[in-house]
Amino acid sequence: MISLGIDTSNYTTSCALYDSLSDTVIQEKQLLPVKEGEKGIRQSDAVFHHTQALPVLIRRIMEKTGEIPGIIGFSDRPRDAEGSYMPCFTVGSGAASSIASVMKIDSYGFSHQSGHIMAALYSCGRTDLASERFIAFHVSGGTTEMLLVSPDDERGFKADIIGKTLDLNCGQAIDRAGVMMGLSFPCGKELEKLAEKSAKEFSPGVFVKDGCCSFSGLENKCREMLDSSSSPEDTAKFCLDYISHALVSMTVYAREKYPSLPVVYAGGVMSDMIIRNKIESTFENVFFAGPEFSRDNAAGVALLAYFNRRRADNAR
Repeated sequence: MISLGIDTSNYTTSCALYDSLSDTVIQEKQLLPVKEGEKGIRQSDAVFHHTQALPVLIRRIMEKTGEIPGIIGFSDRPRDAEGSYMPCFTVGSGAASSIASVMKIDSYGFSHQSGHIMAALYSCGRTDLASERFIAFHVSGGTTEMLLVSPDDERGFKADIIGKTLDLNCGQAIDRAGVMMGLSFPCGKELEKLAEKSAKEFSPGVFVKDGCCSFSGLENKCREMLDSSSSPEDTAKFCLDYISHALVSMTVYAREKYPSLPVVYAGGVMSDMIIRNKIESTFENVFFAGPEFSRDNAAGVALLAYFNRRRADNAR
């Protein structure tokens, strides 16, 4: 079966095809344009750019494969929580519903967060965990949450928050520090390249209590470093080391509460190799998505649609 996935998140237009026979994913993505020097994008602008980009990406991926989808998965909300809504997701959900109606095929809506988690499981070769309990981190510009995840036939996953940021999200902290240093938004890739040039190892004091963290002071700490003649390279490294230590402390908390459960890391921030290497050198039984499956993508919702359809078929 061929499953089409569509995701129109805050900064990326994505579509993907999952082939269950070969267990392969093909993706097409396009970042939304953000004006130089700005730290985000208005939802009205995001909706406009998704509307322009999505037909092009779908046509491109269909021409590349020649495969006709039998089901469609799409993201229609940021999280599985009451009131979770962003206008940008209406572009993808509307397109998916229209395609499904014309083609007379089933379509399934999921949260953007569930898509991230499923994409991570596929990327690290652990889709078997989709039918078990595990810990998942969703760390991005819009979310920093530590979740107790269990399977759910309708939503893909049931995700209960057991830790989170109390203020800024990790991706926001990275982008604010990066824009301060003149980097292009979103700043994650450029900040990582800058940090790789530093020989420093920082052990910053971070606030983590009961699995919850705070990043509100990180921007000021980075500004103070630059003002005191620290190099941009060392400042970038401090920023990523600060986030690494916070996520390590949160993982320690999760391991103390749920010692036997594996931990999966998803979301755009988790594609950073400095952060990943710190966590992997500290813990066992932890799993990471590859970079293309960590950042915003439609592969996860394509996979969720397939697994939901398979469960429904098996139940008949």
